[in-house]
Parts: sequence; structure tokens; C-alpha cells
Amino acid sequence: MSDRLILGKEFGEFAGSKLVELISEETIKNRIIELGKQISEDYKESVPIIIGVLNGSFIFFADLFRELDIDAEVDFIKISSYQNKTQTSGTVRLLKDISCDVSERDVLVVEDIIDTGLSMKFLKHRLEECNTKSVKFVTLLTKDYTSPPEPIDYIGFTVPDKFVIGYGLDLAQKLRNLKAIYSLEQE
Repeated sequence: MSDRLILGKEFGEFAGSKLVELISEETIKNRIIELGKQISEDYKESVPIIIGVLNGSFIFFADLFRELDIDAEVDFIKISSYQNKTQTSGTVRLLKDISCDVSERDVLVVEDIIDTGLSMKFLKHRLEECNTKSVKFVTLLTKDYTSPPEPIDYIGFTVPDKFVIGYGLDLAQKLRNLKAIYSLEQE
């Protein structure tokens, strides 16, 4: 599938759009190794709870988690702000909450992309209400215009202000399995 450059009719309004590689599989792997080392060093005196934001972060989460040299607990949360569109709806809906007790714990939230910062703000507020010791964020991607409400603690890559897919990021729940990051270019 990674050699598919033009989307077919099954993508509706996006049929005929091109996929243009922004970040290669090898580049992603190398950056995740670096992030794993940095996070391991920063949490060497702690056993953090690492929370993946579903669905988009699951591939990044798994690869990053395998690069950590620390003990950690795992949980997941599912939120939605896109509703199968290429732009955020402006509201965040909680679809699945965490099941662990985060009070007095260090928490690291793993995101696929921090775009407008809306989801980040929602999650930070929600977790801090639970009396966490600390809340930090790691994201595979952020946009080069992003001004999140809080600083992002760990960033994989900064990408142009384009809709991106692959490596867990989707287009209407499809194309998550692409091994690289692509931009969607409509013709």
C-alpha cells in the first residue's frame, strides 16, 4: 500500500488526491529511539503511567514504549475532535476514559499529533483534576504553526500545515498502516 500515490474512488471526496511522503519510515524509527532515550533519562527515578491517546497514537505508542529503559504502567484514553473530517470540529468528546488511578503519579500522554492544542488542553485539565504529580506530553507530530496552550515536552517532528496520514494517523479510519508519514495533496 505504501507505493499507492493516488487515492481511489473509495475515498469519496478525496479520490484523486496524492500522497506525498513527508517523513520516511527510517527517519521515524531513528527519532523514536532518541525520544525513548530522553524519556528514559527524564523518568529514571519514577515509574510513570504512560497514556496513549487512541486511535491515532497506537503505533507510535508501541514503538516508543519498546524503546524505554524504565519501568512504566500503561493505559489508554480515547477522545475525538475530528469526526472523520480533515479539520477539527472545535470540541473534544471523551469516548473512553483511563482506568488507572493517576493521583500522585507522573503521567506521560502519548499523542500522534498536536495540531490546534485543543485535545492537549482537554487532557491536561482532565488529568490535573485527578491530582497527578506531573503531566507531560510526547507527540510524534506537531504543525509548524502550532501554538499549544502549554509547551509540548517531547516532539518527534514538526510538519507543514497540511493534513497528514500514515503511521497511525488516518483519513476516515483508513491508511493508518502506512509506514511513513504522508501529506494529502488534493488536485
